[in-house]
Amino acid sequence: MWDFLWHNAMIATMSDDQGFGLITDGAIGVVGGRITWIGPRSELGTDLHSIAHGVYNADGRVITPGLIDPHTHIVHTEPRWQEFAFRTGHRDEDIPKPNEFGLMSSVIRTRSTSENELLAHSMKRTHALIAEGVTTVEIKTGYGLDLETELKMARVIRHLADTLPITVISTFLGAHAIGPEFAGRPDEYIDFLCDVVLPVLVSHGLVDAVDIFCDARGFSHAQTRRYHQAARQHGLEFFIHADQYSNFGAGRLAAELRARAAAHLEHADAETAQHLAWARTTAVLLPGVSWTHNMQAVPPVHAFREHDVPMALATNCNPGSSVTTSPCTMMNMACQLFGLTVDEAFAGFTRCAAQALGMQDERGTLEVGKWADLAIWNISHPAELSVHVGGGQCHAVVKAGKVIHVNQHLHVPECYRKGQTVA
Repeated sequence: MWDFLWHNAMIATMSDDQGFGLITDGAIGVVGGRITWIGPRSELGTDLHSIAHGVYNADGRVITPGLIDPHTHIVHTEPRWQEFAFRTGHRDEDIPKPNEFGLMSSVIRTRSTSENELLAHSMKRTHALIAEGVTTVEIKTGYGLDLETELKMARVIRHLADTLPITVISTFLGAHAIGPEFAGRPDEYIDFLCDVVLPVLVSHGLVDAVDIFCDARGFSHAQTRRYHQAARQHGLEFFIHADQYSNFGAGRLAAELRARAAAHLEHADAETAQHLAWARTTAVLLPGVSWTHNMQAVPPVHAFREHDVPMALATNCNPGSSVTTSPCTMMNMACQLFGLTVDEAFAGFTRCAAQALGMQDERGTLEVGKWADLAIWNISHPAELSVHVGGGQCHAVVKAGKVIHVNQHLHVPECYRKGQTVA
């Protein structure tokens, strides 16, 4: 007997390199949290309750792999909305001008915020991602840039992992920028991260991967190599923020270092695509940043296609340049701004996102043996997800075969329906 069976669904397996891998009237059997059978409903006979303890009728909905958000900065306080208001031309006195702009503004706020308050903010954002079909999320530190706050952020990430029914990857991004105490001394700062902060995070079991911002505005190739060496010494995955503001050669360096993923790549070139393909490094595209900053440069999508570089997408949820918890909005932007097709966009949050985190053997597609991480949608075809700016189409979320979230219809209290005054 199977533990669970879902049927009467259009299933997007995402198991093919091209397209959605559709099973138009499909079913999925689950045993021990993993997919034990997937195929046409017609192959199962008429008595479904004789083969599974729990039988769920999807009522014709679309079932896809649970979404994977492979690049986020969820752990922060509030968005930098004052900064956005001033950047878009607001000058009235009712909105105070920020004392600091950009990343350092978030660093100041994060340092002064209690761990419990930081957790409360981060929990809300992670709940919002789950409601949009996300079953796996990567979350970075990087708004501390000192030992105490980086530890605080990493503890928040681990608390999310321990209390929420999803998979959470914790990434140390101490090299997001130079800590203000080390201004003008980037080499010393990298030494501090490698010799002091990272070993403490590892000793407390708070880190799974390491990331660095390699750019003319960030850290050099030599500093990135030093940071990479420390990550490898601790057996951690390595990611790079690469070529966001210029063709700095960071994407090629990511390939040289065999980084698992390189993010941004707005200024990368076709040669970079060749290097990434050789190294099997996944490109993580972040259209939210391009939208917010009205960037003209776009990642070399044609070259990535030509050289079979996997293109993951991410919300990049952060307080400044991508204030969103909507994967569907990012799919739409990736199609509109970068020229991805609808199936490439959805692969970006499933199959390719799994590759970006090194999880492709366990999740990202619906295949026998993989975890039964599912998203169930109120749509008629998976291509529709790239149309819905703002999302809101997810009906239910399943993690390892168990329903963890159902989006309910709005309940309107009787007093509102009758126009009564609320006491």
